[in-house]
Amino acid sequence: MPARVHAIIVARTGSSSRAQLLRTLEALRAQTTPATAVTLVVCGDASSLRESEAVARTVEGIIEARATTSFAEAVELARPRVAEGSAIWLLAQDTAPHPRALERLSGTLERSPSAAIVAPKLVATDNDREIVSLGVSMTTLGRSVELAAGELDQGQHDRSDDALGADVRGLLIRGEVRDALRPDPALAGADEGLDLGVRARLGGGRVVLAPSARISVSPGGPAALPSGRSRRAYVTRLAQLHRRLVYAPAAAVALHWLSLLPLALWRSITDLVGKRPEAVLPEWGAALTAMFRFGAIARSRARIKAFRTSTWASIAPLRVTSSEMRRRLDDGHGSEGGAVSELRFFSGGGAWAVLAALVVSIASFTSLLAWPTLGGGGLLPLRQTVAALWSDAAWGVRDVAVGLVGPADPFAAVVAVLGSLWPAGPSFAVVLLWLLALPLAVLGGWFAATRVTDREGLRIFAGVAWALAPTFLTALVDGRPTAVLVHLLLPWLFHSAVVAHRSWGAAGSASLLLAAVIACAPSLAPALALLWIIALGIVLGTAQFRGAGRLLWLPVPTIALFAPLAIWQLSHGTPLALLGDPGLIWAGPQAAADAVGRLALAGGFPTQALAGWMDVTPAPIAAWAPLLCAPLAALALGAAVAPRWRAGITLLVVALSGLATAFLAVGITVSFAQGAPVAIWPGAGLSLAWIGVVGAAVVTLDTALTLPRLRILAVVVTASALAVCAVPALSALHMERSVLTNGPDSTLPAYVAAQAAGDRPIATLVLTPQNDGGLAAEVAWGASETLGSQSTMLSTAVEPQGADISGLAVDLLSARDFDAPGELAQMGISYVLVAQVPGEGDKARTLRTAAVASIDQRAGLVHAGTTDRGVLWRLEAEVAAQSSMTSSQQGTARLVITLQLLAVFAALLLSIPTRASRRAARAQSRIVGRVADEPIVLPRHAEDRELLDDVPVGAIEDPQDEPALNDEAMAPIAEPVIDDAPPPRAEVPTAIDEQHPKSTEEDR
Repeated sequence: MPARVHAIIVARTGSSSRAQLLRTLEALRAQTTPATAVTLVVCGDASSLRESEAVARTVEGIIEARATTSFAEAVELARPRVAEGSAIWLLAQDTAPHPRALERLSGTLERSPSAAIVAPKLVATDNDREIVSLGVSMTTLGRSVELAAGELDQGQHDRSDDALGADVRGLLIRGEVRDALRPDPALAGADEGLDLGVRARLGGGRVVLAPSARISVSPGGPAALPSGRSRRAYVTRLAQLHRRLVYAPAAAVALHWLSLLPLALWRSITDLVGKRPEAVLPEWGAALTAMFRFGAIARSRARIKAFRTSTWASIAPLRVTSSEMRRRLDDGHGSEGGAVSELRFFSGGGAWAVLAALVVSIASFTSLLAWPTLGGGGLLPLRQTVAALWSDAAWGVRDVAVGLVGPADPFAAVVAVLGSLWPAGPSFAVVLLWLLALPLAVLGGWFAATRVTDREGLRIFAGVAWALAPTFLTALVDGRPTAVLVHLLLPWLFHSAVVAHRSWGAAGSASLLLAAVIACAPSLAPALALLWIIALGIVLGTAQFRGAGRLLWLPVPTIALFAPLAIWQLSHGTPLALLGDPGLIWAGPQAAADAVGRLALAGGFPTQALAGWMDVTPAPIAAWAPLLCAPLAALALGAAVAPRWRAGITLLVVALSGLATAFLAVGITVSFAQGAPVAIWPGAGLSLAWIGVVGAAVVTLDTALTLPRLRILAVVVTASALAVCAVPALSALHMERSVLTNGPDSTLPAYVAAQAAGDRPIATLVLTPQNDGGLAAEVAWGASETLGSQSTMLSTAVEPQGADISGLAVDLLSARDFDAPGELAQMGISYVLVAQVPGEGDKARTLRTAAVASIDQRAGLVHAGTTDRGVLWRLEAEVAAQSSMTSSQQGTARLVITLQLLAVFAALLLSIPTRASRRAARAQSRIVGRVADEPIVLPRHAEDRELLDDVPVGAIEDPQDEPALNDEAMAPIAEPVIDDAPPPRAEVPTAIDEQHPKSTEEDR
């Protein structure tokens, strides 16, 4: 047994720290083999401890240090007080040795001549059967690995006596090597014991485990890892990088140093994929800190070199191999069972409902099967190449004017994604969208319903009700792509957003869907922001702070995409223009801001045509069409008094926010089409309202109508009424009441389209005489005006943007001495087209005739022909190239694109499912907002389960599954009451569970 043992205790100030310290000192006094001397290092004001009798009776001296002193630095301060030849026992305020701990540590050190360090078994203070740490190793790449932590102590590790390292708390260091084995302050409080073990092994010694020596420890002490996840990730990674630079051969240090930043980037990507975004900033902080601590690296390498007597090969047998690491991180216990059942998409009839919707869609839009391009209403062709599609989505030169440079509408990115799905002919993707719209709507509604009910019939009902929404059918018939996309995206946003606080995967998916929805309908931003704030408040009110952090991510991609456009609109004094509809502004039919229009909106119809009823029946009869939506509305209102009334009221709040958005939208005019003001499309708000109404109706059907026959009757009546309501819209194309047309492939004459094939930058000045006697002038670049190239910078402008072509158009038709060819060539315009407005009146016809006659008399303009698009002229002069961006504009473009791509890329990585995220999702109930009654145990056989089909779902519990969580409320963006952690399993100890600890979420 060593002659002397000097204990060094590091403590911090504070009432709780003082109480822990007094327990530790009492434990030292109770040792069967007491320490020769005890030195106390206090990080902070030590005046109160100096006056303590218990402290004075135990310690030989007190050293006062700064409050920020680390454990390693504190130990170094006490080393001069240690007598020559004494072994050092490293303790902290929160380490209370059991009575025979020092006796057994000293005995092990005496019996093991090769031992440089002896490590005890650390157990939890509040449960001494829980192992906190017993030995530490590391992987090939230097990651520290606890050999035994978080396990129930059954003596399963008591035969282990050799390890690469150990937790620094409670280590007994042999006196002969104590000067060489000092805790390294550069490790920032992590892996200090592992580093001591590695250096001991390189010096010819080893770390011996003494499991019979037990020390109780508490989290948060001076020698423990920080409690915060980000701080812990930072110090752990910093210690790993520092050890990598210190352990590496001299020739490889530079290579390791150069790899720090690339590794930080790669690990940031893997952290996002692994749903650990909180580790990204600590990763970069650790990398940057490790790069510039040259002095610390040199000192640590010098200590190893001075003490080293063996090779690094002696370390290899004690490392953790990759196969061992996989077994440790994925033991499989408790992961296969889940709290939720299968989706039953195929067996439950969901697939058949989607297939039936596809049949209805083909029957309703049969003509589209032969159309290569879709036109009419707010539809335009797409770019001919995928590269041009994405160019329209980036900050830069806008192809709707001359010399206009600025941000793209976020909707252009949605169009680029859509067109990229059919790269051979991007415009055909819009045709496919229209053909698949109904089945996709049923699919989205079905999946959204899985968050509300697990009854197969009600899920099918929800999908059908969502697809038969009057606002959706009106958008299909009127050719409104933004409205169609919003309706298809909203159920998926609901599906992911209501559980966004549970996991980063759901939060990442919801953030992308939120950005896409607002990109298609900016008018929904206020309502969705309100719902997000309410959900955030509920989650914070229930102390789900990790869930609140996930919710805070939701608007980040949306902000990144809209920030450049918002800055541009604010700088031009038009902040309200941010609510303007993107894409082609079309002055089509929509509800007016009057009593009749608002009454139609209240009934769920975005136009006063009432989804085609005004066209097929007399007005007095058609006026009763909104009553066909009354059964659904009645069911929705019943959710407020249903057993799951919290979920029902929340969904009704969603419906009211959408309806309020629609009511406000019809009274706001920020966009212009051919100089005429056009109000915001209210259908997007009605789509948001419809998802709340359908969800609330499903809540009523699921919980309030408990009699099966009554439930079936309500579903049949409601679905039949909606189907009857949809008949005029679904038959509109066959009855020639739809504005949808076959094409055109280009809005410009075929001659121009051929010249600009492949999206060549050829400009055409388009002059369109209006029926009110005015003249609309615009510039189209390329083979056609396209959907993705449209910009709200121009459609919401109250003054000319870019080069003023209005004066050019007037001079072209009136000024005799005007050098038209020179001005046109300088602006890069190659063609002039005098178009004919549909339904041309006398004033427009007179102006068009005069314009044609005037331009025919201009020298330098060659008549290229009269086409179905209008009369075309070609410029004979050499045309200047399209204006490019300046160096400062290019720098701005790179910055904007980089930030936007980073936000979207991070969201994409977060949304990628992993094995761990799928396992965590299975561990929680899929239904949100369920209030369970007394559980009814399901039979284990399928034939017996069928007997309970009529039992309310909320009252069923499957003995083969994990206990389902019982939610108290459901918010539109987050579910407030479900905790982040999976539901606890029943505490029935088994031999397997006790021998194989579960891996943590971070390790997975």
